[in-house]
Amino acid sequence: MATKLTTAANAIFLQYTLPIYIVLFGYWFLKERPQRSDWITLVAIFTGLFLFFGDDLNFNGFFGNMLAILSGMSMAVLMLCMRKQKDGTPANTILLGNLIGAAIGFPFLFQESFSIQHVSIILYLGIFQIGLSFVLYSIAIKHVQALESTLILTLEPVLNPLWVFLVIGETPGKLAMIGGMFVIGAVTARAVVSARAAAS
Repeated sequence: MATKLTTAANAIFLQYTLPIYIVLFGYWFLKERPQRSDWITLVAIFTGLFLFFGDDLNFNGFFGNMLAILSGMSMAVLMLCMRKQKDGTPANTILLGNLIGAAIGFPFLFQESFSIQHVSIILYLGIFQIGLSFVLYSIAIKHVQALESTLILTLEPVLNPLWVFLVIGETPGKLAMIGGMFVIGAVTARAVVSARAAAS
């Protein structure tokens, strides 16, 4: 809904404000205190995302922007709940969410017509883009803090232009490339710091 009511850049940028909510509620809910390196990484990532999406960000589409923020908040709640289950089975949260989503969406299936191509695309996205990624995330969240897991997820939007470039040859703009390097550099540096801290 957010991408229909505001620009795609606004929707993605505002959705990826989710690390802020992890920082705000993570200590209270999980007792995981953010470190100074986390704050530095957050600033670097948001600088990179702003540069990355800067040309297309605007103040239009108020309701779309609000929905994108709510999307980020709901993603934060999901990740906090999964991290809370680190000693149990985080995949249960994903299963419950998907069952609720299926129950809500099922009646709308009868309003649609599907070709073999449509069903193939849905199966591919369901199995690989959503299913496999959630299975891997449910394993990873048992071993990394909620904030670190969300910082790594910010790689997703900045790597999209790389796949576009490799597949169809579309070259991203200079600001987008600089912003992408900011995000990749910040996430990599944070992962190195975290690995060293775990080793010591």
